[in-house]
Amino acid sequence: MTTPIKHLNRDLLITIDGPAGAGKTTISKLLARRLGYRYLDTGALYRGVAKAAQDQGVAPDDDAGLARLCDRIQLTLEESADGLRLMLNQMDITDTIRTQAISMLASAVSARPLVRDFLLQTQRTIGQQKKVVVEGRDMGTVVFPDADVKFFLIADARVRAQRRFAELSAAGARDIDLLAVEEDMARRDRNDSTRSVAPLQPAADAIHIDSTRMGIDAVVETMLLHINQLF
Repeated sequence: MTTPIKHLNRDLLITIDGPAGAGKTTISKLLARRLGYRYLDTGALYRGVAKAAQDQGVAPDDDAGLARLCDRIQLTLEESADGLRLMLNQMDITDTIRTQAISMLASAVSARPLVRDFLLQTQRTIGQQKKVVVEGRDMGTVVFPDADVKFFLIADARVRAQRRFAELSAAGARDIDLLAVEEDMARRDRNDSTRSVAPLQPAADAIHIDSTRMGIDAVVETMLLHINQLF
């Protein structure tokens, strides 16, 4: 059943946090579309920094090198017929940042305070305009602690690994196997949850949704029900 969307009494900033493979990106896009809102993939911004670091041979723990890198790059999100595209110094890198190597590198660089500071203002400027669904790992805790609605999306680790494996395979990735994807995801979960800067954790007022046994549409409908009840 499709949840009818009632007229909301104000424009909202909605955050969706959670671990890799929980379905944040797909669900955030669909929720934004149902509400007529914009969608912001903050993870793509960190992947953009990771891609620049990879291209220029900057190690993820080299703060001096990362600082120089951030001074030289410009990351922007541009609307297109295919959705938002990530531009690095005016070059479209959208289709090159979804590899396992970039995922792990993005997790590492996102733990560096200088990288987070570099991207923080960009994210907040977009969020201040409201009518936006923002996804990431610390959106409801650090970037937008005053967001109107906060969701924390989780799923069983094996299910998340299977989803990511299917995503990579569909994108044409070769020489990957499910076990390697699962091990990489477990390592990334540990990195994201135990880092000292903005660790992955739910906001105290976040609404938890377990997508392990739920389809994408069911998750979106559940979120819309919560939004309708709140506003």
